[in-house]
Amino acid sequence: MAIDFSSLKKGRGSLDSILKEVEKIAQPAAESQKDDRFWSLEVDKAGNGYAVIRFLPPPKGEDVPWVRVWNHGFQGPTGKWYIENSLTTIGKADPVSELNTQLWNTGNEADKEVARKQKRRLTYISNIYVIKDPAHPENEGKVFLFKFGKKIFDKIKDLMQPQFEDETPVNPFDFWAGANFKLKARNVEGYRNYDKSEFETSSALAEDSKMESIWNNEHSLSEFLDPKNFKSYDELKKKLEQVLVATGQVNHSAAEVSLNDKTDEIPFDKVNNIKVSKPKVDIDLDDDDSSLSYFAKLANDD
Repeated sequence: MAIDFSSLKKGRGSLDSILKEVEKIAQPAAESQKDDRFWSLEVDKAGNGYAVIRFLPPPKGEDVPWVRVWNHGFQGPTGKWYIENSLTTIGKADPVSELNTQLWNTGNEADKEVARKQKRRLTYISNIYVIKDPAHPENEGKVFLFKFGKKIFDKIKDLMQPQFEDETPVNPFDFWAGANFKLKARNVEGYRNYDKSEFETSSALAEDSKMESIWNNEHSLSEFLDPKNFKSYDELKKKLEQVLVATGQVNHSAAEVSLNDKTDEIPFDKVNNIKVSKPKVDIDLDDDDSSLSYFAKLANDD
C-alpha cells in the first residue's frame, strides 16, 4: 500500500521494520524455513531434555489422530544430501525405494550396505498440547504439531494395547480419559534416547470448554498426505542422481543396477491403509525424530 509524504516523514527514524528484514536475510536457510506449527523438545549440552505433553484427538473432519510419513535422509558419494519424503507414503513408486530393492536383491553384501544407508525412515505426526516445557515456558498452554519416531509410537501402542491382564487399555488421544506424556530425552552412546519417557495415570485434560478451545486450534493432518505436497517421481529421481554422482549418471556398484530398471511389485503394504510398492526385503529403519532434522540442516549447506 502506497504511503503519502507526511506519513513517510512521521515514520522516519524507525528502524524496526527494516531490521526485521535484515534479520531474515541473516538467518540460515534452515531457520528461515522453520514451520512454527511444530514443537520439538530442546535438550541441554548433555543431551537431556524434559517436557510434559498431551496427544490430542483427530482434528475436525479427520478420523485418525496421527499420520505416518516415510522419508529418506542420506549423504551420497558426491557429498550432497538427499533429504526428501518418500512417495511410498501416498502409495506411489519412489526412486530410492526401487533402487534399494534392486541393490538388496543383487545378493552382494556391499550393495546391501548401501541399501541399508539409504533406508526409509518412519515419522509420525500428531497434534499435541504442551503442558510443561521448562526450556520454553512460552509454549505451555498451546497446541502444536509434533513429529516423533517409532519408539515413542510403541509407547502409545503399549498404552492402548497393554500386555498384561491387570492393565487397562487407555486411549492417550482422548480428552477425558487420556493421559499426559512425560517426554524424557537423554544421550545414550551418542544417540537421542526416549526410553525413560512414560505416560501418567488417566485423567481429563481440562474442563470441557477449555478442551473445546484446544480442539478448535488443532492443525490439519491430512495435508501431510496430500499428493500435491510431494515431489514427483521424476523430480526425486533427478535429485537422487545429483546426490549419487556429479555427472548425473547413476553408477553405484559392480552390479550396475540402473534407476531405469523397474522392480517387482508386492500388492499390499499397510502404510496409511493404502496400496504401495514394497521391497522384497524389509530394510526400513526405526529412527527417532531428531535425526531427520539434523540431516536437513546439513542438506541446506549444499
